[in-house]
Amino acid sequence: MTVSRRDLLVGLGAAMTGFGMAAPPDWDRLRRRLAGPLYLPQDPGYATVRQGYFTIHDGQRPAAVARCTRIEDVQVCVEFAAATRTPVSARSGGHSYAGYSTRDGSLVVDLSQLSGIQVYPDGTAVIGAGAQLIDVYAGIAQAGRLLPGGTCPSVGIAGLTLGGGIGVTARKYGLTCDRLVSAQIVTADSRLRTVSAVAEPELFWALRGGGGGNFGIVTSFTFQTFPATDLTVFAVEFPPAALPALLHGWQSWPVPDEVWSNVSIQGDPQATTWVDGCFVGSSSGVQPHLDKLTRLVGTQPLTRIVKQFSYFEAMRYFAGCSELSLKECHPGWNSDAGLLDRGSYVSTSRMIGAPLRDPAATAALLRSSPGLTTQFDSFGGAIARGPDTAFPYRQSVASMQIMHESDRRAIAHVRDEAAREFGQTGYINYIDPQMPNWAQAYYGTNLAKLRSIAKRYDPGRVFAFAQGLS
Repeated sequence: MTVSRRDLLVGLGAAMTGFGMAAPPDWDRLRRRLAGPLYLPQDPGYATVRQGYFTIHDGQRPAAVARCTRIEDVQVCVEFAAATRTPVSARSGGHSYAGYSTRDGSLVVDLSQLSGIQVYPDGTAVIGAGAQLIDVYAGIAQAGRLLPGGTCPSVGIAGLTLGGGIGVTARKYGLTCDRLVSAQIVTADSRLRTVSAVAEPELFWALRGGGGGNFGIVTSFTFQTFPATDLTVFAVEFPPAALPALLHGWQSWPVPDEVWSNVSIQGDPQATTWVDGCFVGSSSGVQPHLDKLTRLVGTQPLTRIVKQFSYFEAMRYFAGCSELSLKECHPGWNSDAGLLDRGSYVSTSRMIGAPLRDPAATAALLRSSPGLTTQFDSFGGAIARGPDTAFPYRQSVASMQIMHESDRRAIAHVRDEAAREFGQTGYINYIDPQMPNWAQAYYGTNLAKLRSIAKRYDPGRVFAFAQGLS
């Protein structure tokens, strides 16, 4: 199907009036043009399909939700939004921390049905933008391949990739966006474009770390994958008093690219601290590195777990799944909304550009509020050596995600104190609506170029939102 802009504009009656106003949205007309269903607030099923991952945004009421079953549906929705000046929200996995994928009054372009996964003999994989990570890993693994990525099973491949893509094998294989070969995207003029290093290279650069929703709606990604290999997961628990020494030792822990690790700190001063991680290789290969960490900390761990898995088994482990079936391993699976167990926390982030100057002070800050959880993800390796993309923080020591069950004031306190130590930085995939100087924090030295690209492809600000670049 070829979308006719003239036909849609005439059908919608959306020609501009002398007062510069667009016609009211004709939802019935839009519904007739879609192959997939359109849900309005009065329709059965709307209450479910309007939900994102985070329950804190359940009060938001989109004007409509279009469950797109083909690329042409996405084009029709973008055309409709531009003609009627209706805000448009792209939704892949629905994990927007600020709820931007289910905004009030917006047309939600739901991509969950565009979730096909095709792996070719040369190792390239074409993945629909609506695919969730656990399904991506299953499809890739069945072909004997591996793609670096995150741990949350219901995160969408689109959001992960467009923001960069921190993951458990990133030190060995790079960010998810580093493996991107090309992408198909519907831009504000409703055109479907295929972008790559040779076709519209500046837009391709922007899509690798420039954040979701800024330049159009991506409908599919083509990645270059790696041969799958066994991964060894480990979890080491240290006593509460060891936290300052652990932070000091962890940040200076000399490990090869094959080792990725995460430090998880609870706000309770009496809580133990876990170092979780992944080693690309056998269980025997990681043991000497864990011994070295213990020596750096100077305290014997309370618990040390090491287990070797296949690639897909390891990704299921990190996702909290013990069975292939999501319905079995996630009782909260909602087949109508396409959501796993939902979340209720608030979050912010910092990028750690240099080793901690005072680990003891950092430990005290991160233990200052019950309900607070902080996670450090190690950088370096292939992340630091990656290609030129819009992701601005390749040389970081680590990323820091700060979460709280519900209290934004506790988050704000830690965020503001952390800014004194780490500067105004953050990870766009942990987007925080209260982040000070957010554009500079998320995009750093790439901000001006990204805004220029957004203006070129979306001059009418069809994809504008509160923390968008257009």
